[in-house]
Amino acid sequence: MAASLTPTPRSSAPARGRRRRADRTLRALLPTLLLALAMLLGAGGAASAHDELTGTDPAEGATVDVLPPSLELAFSSVPSGIGAQIQVLDESGVDWADGPAEIVDRSASQSLRAGAPAGEYTVNWRVVSSDSHPIEGSFAFTTQEGGTTAPDSASTAGPLEVQDDQAVETQQAGVSDFPWSIVGMIAALVVIAVVLAVTARKRLGAGR
Repeated sequence: MAASLTPTPRSSAPARGRRRRADRTLRALLPTLLLALAMLLGAGGAASAHDELTGTDPAEGATVDVLPPSLELAFSSVPSGIGAQIQVLDESGVDWADGPAEIVDRSASQSLRAGAPAGEYTVNWRVVSSDSHPIEGSFAFTTQEGGTTAPDSASTAGPLEVQDDQAVETQQAGVSDFPWSIVGMIAALVVIAVVLAVTARKRLGAGR
């Protein structure tokens, strides 16, 4: 009687080895992709941040002898020279700013009139940030002595108003807070991860 022939099953050890190698490859790529994603998100957050006021002269809350001929505001980046406004109001609401604010590098300076009274001054400021968005704030300081005469041009100032300047509109046109470039980079990373995973699975299937 002829002996029955039973097919010998192929060993699954090579397939398991290939599967383990593919899994190790995917696990090794995952931290790299996550690190790249974190770096992109951090860069996007930094890019979308507005400029900040880093210091003033006179300093906030300071007491000076007399009102200086000009005051200065320092920013974290170079603000736009378009639409910059600085008010320097005494206790009665009179604005002692003389002419428009000037932007030089990261500083905004405002000339002041002579003959200012002693007392507390409130500074209201507004500039266009380097990312084309308006930023504003206020601070106060005190003078111990006043001038002898007040100029006739001093007047009571109202609230700051945003200038309706075509250049400002042109500068801000097309600007969006949403970081589309970062979204595109994240999508590219996801696509790369999917392609690597599919390629590894195909190689694993072909080797069975």
